[in-house]
Amino acid sequence: MNFFDKLLTSIERNQSLLYLELGPDPESLPTEAAQQKIPKKSLFANPPEKDNQELIQHWWEWLHFLITQTEKYVCAYKLSLGYYQSFGIPGLQLLQQTLKSIPSEIPIILDAKHGDLKTSTVFAQTIFADWQVDACTILPYTGLDLVAPFLLYPGKAVFLLCATANASAAILQRYPHQEQPFYLKLVAEAQRWATPEQLGLEVGIMPNMLAKIRQTAPERLILIQENIAEENDITNPEELNQLLSAGLNINGEGLLLPIPPKLLGTAEPKSAIETLRNTINEQRLKKVEGSPTCELWLPDVCFLQHEPHRDLILQLYDIGCIIFGDHIQASGAIFPYYIDLRKIISIPQIFHKIVTAYAEIIQNLEFDRIAGIPYGSLPTATGLALRLERPMIFPRKEVKAYGTGRLIEGHFQSGEKIVVVDDIMISGNSAMEGADKLKSVGLQVEDIVVFIDHERGVKDKLKYHGYEGHSVLSVTEIAQTLYDSNKINYEQFNILKNNH
Repeated sequence: MNFFDKLLTSIERNQSLLYLELGPDPESLPTEAAQQKIPKKSLFANPPEKDNQELIQHWWEWLHFLITQTEKYVCAYKLSLGYYQSFGIPGLQLLQQTLKSIPSEIPIILDAKHGDLKTSTVFAQTIFADWQVDACTILPYTGLDLVAPFLLYPGKAVFLLCATANASAAILQRYPHQEQPFYLKLVAEAQRWATPEQLGLEVGIMPNMLAKIRQTAPERLILIQENIAEENDITNPEELNQLLSAGLNINGEGLLLPIPPKLLGTAEPKSAIETLRNTINEQRLKKVEGSPTCELWLPDVCFLQHEPHRDLILQLYDIGCIIFGDHIQASGAIFPYYIDLRKIISIPQIFHKIVTAYAEIIQNLEFDRIAGIPYGSLPTATGLALRLERPMIFPRKEVKAYGTGRLIEGHFQSGEKIVVVDDIMISGNSAMEGADKLKSVGLQVEDIVVFIDHERGVKDKLKYHGYEGHSVLSVTEIAQTLYDSNKINYEQFNILKNNH
């Protein structure tokens, strides 16, 4: 999974735009009052000498403590390379130990601020190929030549430092004048260097400048620098509101916010972090309410255990994709409910989740091209082709009597292996008809992947005809989740459960 998708998945799973900076920074240590509440942290009570290996061990205990406290409330971790380097070889060993302790599903941003053109190629190889971090920060003032080596690694990303909050930088950043400042010139130029999935921006906590950057780069991911100054306190609702108003994109996303160090100074910092996360989500929801271009969905049900597709099912229900009453299906059968997935293409947040869920299945299959079944699954197949960087084709529902009269649209070679994508599998006929058309022109089809399986023995039917069926969700799973969350009553639960 590339950095961008990994980040979005992490944001959705933990419902958080917060990241935590992890590093041996003395200013991040708890206050004396908090130290008394944190057991076995002798680093605070009696700091050893800097050269003592014991110091590294205490730093490791502290960083590990922070990870365990925050892993369910952050979308990413940022490690400042300079702090680790200041301890020499033991510090780099601490960096490696910290990297290994971060849960694999949470993306890692290395705050390197790399700016040396001569060493950029070898540095990119070290951090992306050897250390396996997901993204890094760069000083971009030597231009694209510095950034290019980092863009050669598929799935990795860079953040360009374009504006900082320290006062002395203003004379340079705003040159030649505030109407056409240099930092905006950098932002505009950098957008030609790489896609939004490969290149983001790093910005200090400055709502006025941030708003101009967001206007110039509406699709870019923006990483807000950590700043502990009192005048930039994101725990202050008014200042948080200003920051979100300036930096969020139209979807209520696109912004990564630092956890203030002062929230870490308690025996259980996760409580304060959870409160900040919830406040941010409330503000995000207010920002997009009434927007005709986007809907932001947040769960209104609390569960003790995580299940991978629960939020997706709840969201499908909340936006009206699952409705009750007699409906004729495409197969001709009459069901006492209907699942309508046509709305998802108008809601970016859920469409991203659905494409991600498909991708988690498809990326483990062997294939050359993706084929969408007209018409319902064509948007999803297109999203998957872009996400997985694999070519797409599709069998026509009907052959045109004019033009080329082609049965299959798109470029392909006879003998290639195709994975078929469909939306809902009730009888399996539409997917198999599409697969038969593909096979009629010399293509191979083994796998058919759908979003929802009605479980009417269709996978066995596919297997009988030589296909392997895969699905993201089943009607049983949908019914159980909606019933457990009190979205449907027992009668509706039985309708879903007994009519699949």
